[in-house]
Amino acid sequence: MSDVLMIYQFSKERKLSNWHIVNDEVMGGVSMGLVQLNKEGKGVFSGHVSLEHNGGFCLVRYDMDRIDVSKFSSFEIRLKGDGKKYQFRCKSGEHQRHSYIYHFTSSKEWKTINIPFSKMEPFFRGDALKMPNYHGDFLTQIGILIGNNKEEDFNLELDYIQLK
Repeated sequence: MSDVLMIYQFSKERKLSNWHIVNDEVMGGVSMGLVQLNKEGKGVFSGHVSLEHNGGFCLVRYDMDRIDVSKFSSFEIRLKGDGKKYQFRCKSGEHQRHSYIYHFTSSKEWKTINIPFSKMEPFFRGDALKMPNYHGDFLTQIGILIGNNKEEDFNLELDYIQLK
């Protein structure tokens, strides 16, 4: 049994076809986010969050076939950012409406963050739900969201996301 399962390793050779941007335009907002590879092959989630027209968030998500994660207890992400606060999110079912969320603040230096499943809280459209935290049985989606209730540019570089 392996102690680690790589979910996604960014590189120049990888396609970003399973990564999707969801901006607040789904609610009438005008924020603009994008995901791309930089010249080093790292993933870059960047853009501008606007509060106009009831906006205020940008999300990048990675959809995958459902996998059993019961042998693991946390996510590990290597990233470098802009010092801003983000949310790491996951879903355990393809048709699940809520997400499990963990808040973190990025650093302007490369760092590895560990996110225990037990610290990921259930939310739906910004509201906390009275349900247990992520139990870590299955996984179908991961994502990163920025939505700090203020107008701001953002830039977050990603190296890898794995299970531990």
